[in-house]
Amino acid sequence: MAKIKKGDLVQVISGPSQARGGDRGKQGRVIEVLVEKNRVIVEGVNFVTKHVRVGQTQRGTKTGGIETHEAPIHISNVALVDPDTKQPARVGFRVETDEAGKTSRVRYFKPSRRAETKKSTAKKSTKKDAE
Repeated sequence: MAKIKKGDLVQVISGPSQARGGDRGKQGRVIEVLVEKNRVIVEGVNFVTKHVRVGQTQRGTKTGGIETHEAPIHISNVALVDPDTKQPARVGFRVETDEAGKTSRVRYFKPSRRAETKKSTAKKSTKKDAE
């Protein structure tokens, strides 16, 4: 069973950062999953320019020029985004049985190590605060 499906919200977790002109940190919806090549096409990520030869349609309108569209990115370079925390998270599978006795595998988000704990949210006192 695939961890990433069409329509999922994913975040790019590798490659050059946005400051260096890359896509790391960008989030987008999955447009298409290319299972044979282990790649996904994500909306708004990995734009490439394509030069299209000028041609004519049946109605006589001209086509062609320079077009930009999303190129595939390897599935290992993206992570699913947890809708609660809006952060990339790992995914596990659970086997659930409904009332009819039918079993199905369901995805669930594993708890993140990046989640804020009580220690990190508690403000530490400094010397300036004491004065």
